[in-house]
Amino acid sequence: MTPTLRAVLGLGLLLGFATLGQGLVTLTRLPFPGSVVGLLLLLAALGLRWVRLEWVEVAADTLLGLLGLLFVPAAVGVVDYLGAWRQWPGWLLVMAAGVLIGGAAAGLLASRLGGDELKALEQEA
Repeated sequence: MTPTLRAVLGLGLLLGFATLGQGLVTLTRLPFPGSVVGLLLLLAALGLRWVRLEWVEVAADTLLGLLGLLFVPAAVGVVDYLGAWRQWPGWLLVMAAGVLIGGAAAGLLASRLGGDELKALEQEA
């Protein structure tokens, strides 16, 4: 089998597992990306020896060689929105205050609702 044909078949197998994972996520409404579920299915198939590593190795190595190129749009997006980062300290302050207020409210509510049990536990210790 030629390396080109092996790469095309391996890519088809990788895309098949990605599609299978996406379909599984759509049917079961799992809160995970379909491609991640597809990779986990591929890992399981490799571990169970249903799929041989030689079948996907050439395609996987080719995709890994292109990985740096695939991050270019994300890097351009980050550079494009560098001005928006100036607003982050304010948002971080709001989020931190929300976490602290929410934690304090949950603690007060828990102590009010379970105060008798808490006192009994403290006396036992």
